[in-house]
Amino acid sequence: MTVDARGIRPVHVGRQAIYDREGVVVAYELLFRDAAEAVSAADRGSYATSQVIVAAFADFHVDELVDNRACFVNVTREFLVGELPVPFDPARVGVELLADVVVDNDVVAGVQALAEQGYTIAVDQSGTERGQESLLPYASYAKIDMLVDDRDQTQRAIERCRRYPHVQLIAERLETAADVEAAMSLGFQLFQGHGLGRPHVERTTTVNPVRMHRIRLLVELNSGEVSLDRAAAIIQHDPGLAMRVLRLVNSAASGVRRTIASIADAVTMVGTRKLQQWLTLMLLADLADGDEAALEDTIIRARMCQTLAERRGVSGDTAFTAGLLTGVGELLGQSTDRLTTHLPLAVDLSDAVTGRPGPLTDIVRTVRDYQQGPTDSDLGTDMLEAISWTTSTLRPMAGAAA
Repeated sequence: MTVDARGIRPVHVGRQAIYDREGVVVAYELLFRDAAEAVSAADRGSYATSQVIVAAFADFHVDELVDNRACFVNVTREFLVGELPVPFDPARVGVELLADVVVDNDVVAGVQALAEQGYTIAVDQSGTERGQESLLPYASYAKIDMLVDDRDQTQRAIERCRRYPHVQLIAERLETAADVEAAMSLGFQLFQGHGLGRPHVERTTTVNPVRMHRIRLLVELNSGEVSLDRAAAIIQHDPGLAMRVLRLVNSAASGVRRTIASIADAVTMVGTRKLQQWLTLMLLADLADGDEAALEDTIIRARMCQTLAERRGVSGDTAFTAGLLTGVGELLGQSTDRLTTHLPLAVDLSDAVTGRPGPLTDIVRTVRDYQQGPTDSDLGTDMLEAISWTTSTLRPMAGAAA
């Protein structure tokens, strides 16, 4: 994503309407878009979901996007099973399961928990994948794809959903007026697709948050020891992050609409628990946005792994990468196995990242333990050198982004 010399970057959110039988817009689906001219999502994973959530509530005000109507955000498995937080208030925003989410016991339990918290649930029921019907007791809406060629499959999906009278049917991917008419004749209550209206991309700009302030605050919030005054002091040094927190206060994300006089007021109203959830999503949403070298603590670990490895006669470059990957995994709260699933890592590097025995693993563990609380005085010099090296590395990057 492009960030200009002032640290200003564009933000885009796609919005596609859902209509009732009279043609009135009753809700919107919010969609990931990486550019104003984009007509489809370039990414449909957790990164995209996080971008939509953060943009809708922290970069825009949600009322700017949907007025007083309901809206739905697509979520991936990670949000359903609790690996990533769902921080917005359930009164205005519904949760829509992506069609490719594999339904298992953990997903069903997660959907049930969200429904019990008051979230409106929309589920895909177009196919006959095993487990889909198990979500219907907790759903308010079922979406059925009208572009499929197998009309018998569509009819079976409709009949399956009608066994749950509380579930309203949404016909999606209606490409033509004839598709809309066919969906009407089948008894659908709600309708969505290009034949009614194409997604509209909303655009705004925001100050690119100084990632280090967010990381520092997230680390302190996770420790459970940070005071609200301390959180406010950190936020005040980051204009972009301050703007996001201020917007959260009066958005549906926090469930309140109040007048505030200071950043401290905003932090108090949002609360440390909500701040932790939002910062987690912001970090994930922005990780690929700009220069990842700003992850200072992770870079310090990587540099220490490099110098210790070279002293022990092990590849310094490989050790640097191992330290970097383990740090990013911890920062995102992801298991190292999950983090490295799609990375083409050499065997020794994969072993080090996932913790299997080996010389690189010993190096990473030694450095990580020292960062958590110095236990080996021999690493003191390495730590100081790594801090100096990291600072000198980041300074020109920070200047370029200022």
